[in-house]
Amino acid sequence: MLKAYKYRIYPTSEQKLYLAKTFGCTRFIYNQMLADRIKSYHENKDLDIRTIKYPTPAQYKKEYEWLKEVDSLALANAQMNLDKAYKNFFRDKSVGFPKFKSKKTNRFSYTTNNQNGTISVEESFVKIPKLRSKIKIVLHRQFKGLIKSATISKTPSNQYYISILVDTENTQLPKNGNSVGIDLGLKEFAVCSNGDRFDNPKNLRKYEKKLAKLQKDLSRKAKGSNNRYKARLKVAKLHQRIANQRKDFLHKLSTKIISENQVIVLEDLRVKNMLQNHKLAKVISEVSWAEFRTILEYKASWNGREIVIAPSNYASSQLCSECGYKNSDVKNLALRKWTCPKCGAKHDRDINDSINLLKLAK
Repeated sequence: MLKAYKYRIYPTSEQKLYLAKTFGCTRFIYNQMLADRIKSYHENKDLDIRTIKYPTPAQYKKEYEWLKEVDSLALANAQMNLDKAYKNFFRDKSVGFPKFKSKKTNRFSYTTNNQNGTISVEESFVKIPKLRSKIKIVLHRQFKGLIKSATISKTPSNQYYISILVDTENTQLPKNGNSVGIDLGLKEFAVCSNGDRFDNPKNLRKYEKKLAKLQKDLSRKAKGSNNRYKARLKVAKLHQRIANQRKDFLHKLSTKIISENQVIVLEDLRVKNMLQNHKLAKVISEVSWAEFRTILEYKASWNGREIVIAPSNYASSQLCSECGYKNSDVKNLALRKWTCPKCGAKHDRDINDSINLLKLAK
């Protein structure tokens, strides 16, 4: 099984210069190949694009010799990314036509492959292709297996990371007979059918005032000045802190749920549609339901757990979990507690919702 392990790295000034070159060269080769493909299409509209042979990164090195200074596999992966973007576009036009990569972005990355030990980790250092010296790495967790590839990235806050893809043996958790239905919400992030409740950490709200102040300071700095660069870095670091806290919460909660339950039932939340409500859009995007579902799904596949997604037309919040009566009054989101007109059962909206979801596991 392929698993990715992400670590913080601390390159020296000389190593940062090499990484910056590689980021730039992979961006250049991607843009150059995209431009040539567009030009070729306009010149040969009558031909089937699948039969046209496009130049490889090796052929560009004849014209641009400075491309030889960086890892050739990084350039090859840039070509593969462009091929994938093209295939995705022709498979589904809603994906959008491949776009040129901007030089002005503050987020950079490139991927390289391991060939005969060109990528290796030894104690507190990692070796990558074409770079003679090893980069310092914080190896906060060990991994076993064959290294397949590595993705080196730089964040807007000027932090460097390496994501190592490893072909490793997967050890699944022992099976248990527990099942749980999970109702995701805004005030409480998750309410489980077993009675567990998890508050929404609201990480963005905690730093909202500080973030507004830093963004205001940034807007007052002259463009291109060193002071503006410092102010931008402060904003980026705070954004990253918020993102890290959000991910930490999602990973800890998902690990707890996966380890305790064999079957997990979730609602099919259409987040994209819900974001059209401008009053709640900010809160909904902050709470990261879609990311939580993604994390649960891949952890479930690793550990032999089952994820059940309720049908989009399943009115879990409106159904009485005792007798099945459908109460349309519960469509009103302000109604948090209600009594079933048919059987008289008293319900907490979220608990009732999660119990109805649990029924889909049986």
